[in-house]
Amino acid sequence: MKDKKMDDALDSFVKSLEEEQKSGSLIENKKIKGEQVEQKCSGLDRIVDLIKNTLEAICIGEDLRVEVDENNLKFAVYGDDLSMAIGKNGKNIEAIEYLINLISAKKKLVNKNILIDIKDYRQKKAEKIKKTAIKLAKKAIKEGRKIKMQPMSAFDRKIIHDTLSGFAKIRTKSKNEEPFRRIIIYPVQENN
Repeated sequence: MKDKKMDDALDSFVKSLEEEQKSGSLIENKKIKGEQVEQKCSGLDRIVDLIKNTLEAICIGEDLRVEVDENNLKFAVYGDDLSMAIGKNGKNIEAIEYLINLISAKKKLVNKNILIDIKDYRQKKAEKIKKTAIKLAKKAIKEGRKIKMQPMSAFDRKIIHDTLSGFAKIRTKSKNEEPFRRIIIYPVQENN
């Protein structure tokens, strides 16, 4: 039910942007004192504005701060209560990121996808995933058997593959189709 509400809100937001664009009432098209506002804003500045506007609509009354890692196109958002923007298991972050990437591609703001993290949610989740992956890799080695992990997103699977790529005694492989795709950790049999 909540996912449907978020989808409806995102659809409404995109429609309102399209209507503003058609009517010429977008911020970049407005006139100040009879002069056209200069479009000297970089694509990153415009993305920051999009993120702030989107999150202010979701988390009404929140004072937001956005930090930008220009090299990696990562946007870290901070505020007091942004739980609604994070959503259950980070689903709302994914939806917001998807929406911002769609707008960014359509407006040609940057030439590759951006990443959004809200209150370090994704960073903390990545650390937790890494610890779990290492623990399960050690278990696979100790018990000499394969370990099946729960289905997870491509982003989370990549974290595990990258984390365990340095382990000589195990290998990882993704199995099944989305949304049931999961990682299996295999112990490597040593030949004596």
